[in-house]
This record gives sequence, structure tokens and C-alpha cells, in this order.
Amino acid sequence: MPASATKALRVAVLADSDTRWKWGALTASRIAPGGADLRLDGYLLRGRATPTARQLAEVGADADSLREVTAAEFLRAMAGEPYDVLVLALVGGGVQAVLHGLRHVWEGRTGRPVVVTGYVGVVYEKLTDGLLLRHGADLVLANSRQDADRFRAVYEGVGADASAVTEVALPFLGGAEHTGGHGHPYTVVFAAQPSVPDNRRDRTYLLDRLVRHARRHPEREVLLKLRSRPGEHTTHIEELPYQKLVQKTDPPPNFRLVYGHMGDVLDRTDLLVTVSSTAALESLHRRIPTAVLTDLGVREALGNHHFTGSGCLASWDQLDNGHLPVPDPAWVARQGVAADGGYATAFDTARARITALLDRPGGLPPLSPYYTPVTAPGYLPGILARHHLAPDGSPLPGAPAADKEPGPVRQIVRRAARGAYRHGVQRVAPVIRRMGEL
Repeated sequence: MPASATKALRVAVLADSDTRWKWGALTASRIAPGGADLRLDGYLLRGRATPTARQLAEVGADADSLREVTAAEFLRAMAGEPYDVLVLALVGGGVQAVLHGLRHVWEGRTGRPVVVTGYVGVVYEKLTDGLLLRHGADLVLANSRQDADRFRAVYEGVGADASAVTEVALPFLGGAEHTGGHGHPYTVVFAAQPSVPDNRRDRTYLLDRLVRHARRHPEREVLLKLRSRPGEHTTHIEELPYQKLVQKTDPPPNFRLVYGHMGDVLDRTDLLVTVSSTAALESLHRRIPTAVLTDLGVREALGNHHFTGSGCLASWDQLDNGHLPVPDPAWVARQGVAADGGYATAFDTARARITALLDRPGGLPPLSPYYTPVTAPGYLPGILARHHLAPDGSPLPGAPAADKEPGPVRQIVRRAARGAYRHGVQRVAPVIRRMGEL
């Protein structure tokens, strides 16, 4: 019986980092058909960015169950669990591999879940590559009208079916509109990013300007909002954490580092400053003055080119002198932000499409990604092999836990190996790369 009739909806979310788990879990709750009793099971794909318990607690997105899996373990679970909706909150290559793996494990089934994927934030690089790797899902969510138009143009341009593209909004927007009366000193928040900028000189420059702003305005509280603590990984690798850079400075008393949920920080923010963080969209949605820095140029490599036309571009010199950017209403509207009442209905189309797919007579057809061994014979096999899958989506010989649950000894060995792997990726590899630049 379809979920729409039983008022119960079983949803699985597969995520590979803290921010993608946040996006996937919150998206699952947003797209659930109205009145459905949601059961959410979370699966965390094992890798360098698998979130820690602290990161998961900070995200604030709960699940009825949560466990860490390999791709093979997840596919085995999907072969037996009767889910209604599956949300793939992964990097593009992971989405493509899982789509082919699901096509294989669901072969011959008369019914299967609705598969949903999308992006965790602003799409400013690898647009075509990332989109084609996500093609094949039943719904490819676009976080704004602008993204929906771009997504359809890419799919239609290569002759792929674009009907899966569905306009929604970022699922984590919300919170009280900014009024300035939060009972704290005027607060400036710099939203740091793990990989933008990606070099010591530019990151040191941004930190120096933030500290200088704090000294110039002692009446203000100046906060450096950090995504993770040293040793933790997020969606992107952070080789030069600000926590280490700030140790070489002597910041004034009104400057400090903060962690925690971005929404809680925005509750006390009077000016949000960033290079290109998605936090800018959260801030704009709440009508908080928002500045996207131009100090390092407006460049695709920084992602701040996405904000061209927004009215938010500004430099530290301008901010030091009291400038407050005023966002362009037309630009903001195309980004799916601003608390003007429209956000409440942003997910209606997605809900309606999912309901229709769940009620489709005869179930859903097999997944049909654009990339196949015929269309991309030199590209697809490598993507699948990274997840221990053959070109047809079946597990490769020797794939970890492809056919059985790991025993106690294997679990202990796996935890030790995972710790060594993360140490190598997060601590040793960055040092080697920096040495190579000397």
C-alpha cells in the first residue's frame, strides 16, 4: 500500500559529511508528503569526512537510527529494507556509484523507493560534471529558481532527460528576522570556510583584517565562526585551520572563536561577513546585513562570483568605515531566500511529485543514469571502482562486507584502520603537500 494511503513514510538518508547529513536529514523532513508519519534512518558513508559524534550533535538533525556503512553495506541494506524514499546526500561520484549499485540490487523488483539527490548549497564549480553524476535520480533538487534553470539547461544540452529537476530551497533556512534588538553588543561574524581560500597567505590576510576590525571597533563583538575543531573533517579538507593561525596573533578582548549551530550564531549577528559561504544565504534569508568579500578578487576559484548582482559584494576597508551592503531584491528572490512568506511553499512541488511517484501504478521503472558503460566507458568504471563496484553496479570481488555483516574482530580491525586512514589524510598528507611546496 502506498505511503500516501497509510500516512507512514520510511525514509533513508545516505550522507558522507556533516553538512551533507544536515542537508539530507532536513530535506527528508521538508519533502515528506503532508500528514505522513516520518521514520528516518540515517546512514553515514565511511570515508575521510565521516562526521564525529560532536559534529552530528552540532548539526541538530535527528534520526530514528544512525549507523556508519560502506557502499556495499548500504546497498545490501537497500536490497532488503522497504523504504519509500531514499535521499542521497553525497558528492557527485558517490551519487553516481550508488545509483548504479541500486539499479543492480533492485533488478527485477516490482517496487522501489523514490530516489532523491541534490546539492548542499551554492553550486559555483563543476556544474556540468556534478549534475551528470547526479543524473538518474527520480528527483534532482535545485535550491533556487536560478539553479533549476541552469540544471535543466545542462541536461537538455547533452540530450539527457531533465524532468527530474525540481525547484526547492535550502532546507535549513529559517529563524527570526533580524531586528538588531538581541540584547548583545553589535556583533560582526566572519563565517569561515574549510577550503576557501586555500592558501596560508590569503587565510592569514583575512584573519588579520578581522582582528584589525575588532581593534578598530572595540565596542563591537567580533566572532570567527568555525566549522570544525582541529582534526575533524567537513565536506572539504581544511589544511590550514584558523585555530592554528590565530595562535600567532594577539587578538583584542572583543574577538573570539565560536563553534556551534549556525542558526544560533545568526540569532545574535548584526553583520555577517564571508568569502562565499552558504551562511550568506542563511543570513540574507533572515534579513541580516551580509557582506561577501572582494578583497581577494571576485573569482570562480573563491565562489564569490556567484554573488555578482547581489548587492552584497564589499571589501574590509568599506566595512571598517561603516558600510552595510543592501541586497538586490530580484537577485535574492532568484536564490530562494528572504523570509517573505514564499519559503513556506518552496517544497510543495517536491512533495507533490514524490506523492505521485509513490502512487504510480505498477511501481517505478529501473533507475536510468545518463552515464553508462556505453556513454562513458572511459569514465564510469573508475567512479564505480572507487566504491568497489563493477561497471554493471555489482560488488567487485573482495568488496568489504558485500555479502555479510562484519564480525566483532573485523569491526575492531576496521575501526583501527579507519583511525589510521583519517590520521594519514587529515594530518600527514597536508604536511607532505606543504613540504613539497617549499
